[in-house]
Amino acid sequence: MTLREAIARAAATLGSASQTARLDAELLAAHALGVEREQLLLRLLDDAVPEPFEALVARRALGEPIAYIVGRRDFWTITLHVAPGVLIPRPDSETLIEAAVARFGEAGPANILDLGTGSGALLLAALAQWSDARGVGVDVSEQAVQMARSNARRLGMADRADIRRGDWDAGITDQFDLILCNPPYIATNESLPRDVAEHEPASALYAGTDGLDAYRHLAPRLAERLAPGGLALFEIGASQGPAAMELFRAQGHHPSSIPDLAGRDRCIAIHRSLTTAA
Repeated sequence: MTLREAIARAAATLGSASQTARLDAELLAAHALGVEREQLLLRLLDDAVPEPFEALVARRALGEPIAYIVGRRDFWTITLHVAPGVLIPRPDSETLIEAAVARFGEAGPANILDLGTGSGALLLAALAQWSDARGVGVDVSEQAVQMARSNARRLGMADRADIRRGDWDAGITDQFDLILCNPPYIATNESLPRDVAEHEPASALYAGTDGLDAYRHLAPRLAERLAPGGLALFEIGASQGPAAMELFRAQGHHPSSIPDLAGRDRCIAIHRSLTTAA
């Protein structure tokens, strides 16, 4: 059997476990060979099947996320290492970086705070975008902190990324030009795909009976952390915009919503003027 045939068979096997079965099969084959997917597709499809491939497909068929199996995930312009216990970055979260680029342009913010940094995705993507910026990433999970620090070192950003373990902004006294936050926002009774519910950390997913607990905690603290002229961006679930924005309005902020590429509400933006509180 050639690798081309094995990938086709694997895609059929994975059809019930993944909406991207063919892509998953190709990524697993490339991982088994130790090459990039592009190289696989251009030159290696007629080669023999690598020995690890079947076992990798079996793991994916049981619902293990592809990012955990291959150990990495592309995000914005960077590639991040990921592992069980740390939330897998999603393309939807790039909406926050796009909004920050639209606001700051090439000049960029001087300092950045990433609350709930996880793998470091948002902070490190922003630091890759703006080479003169520095930032702080905070996460309550020691496993996430270690992963984010490892990603910062591997990307050559350890001197600009201060990754700390902490409870949101507790102990932080500085103000920041850009605040990024992808908090837990799933309601506790909400159903999730198997690969998410059974494998990704619940503490990074669920936020109370309505999914708004993180915003309730963060909204009263925002004014202390956001510098004059600064921008805060919070990821939200597609149906949470009105309720989440009301929590920030109650604290005197003036939030707006930003859609993702599919047109769904994905981000709350809060601008602080240079002369008023928020």
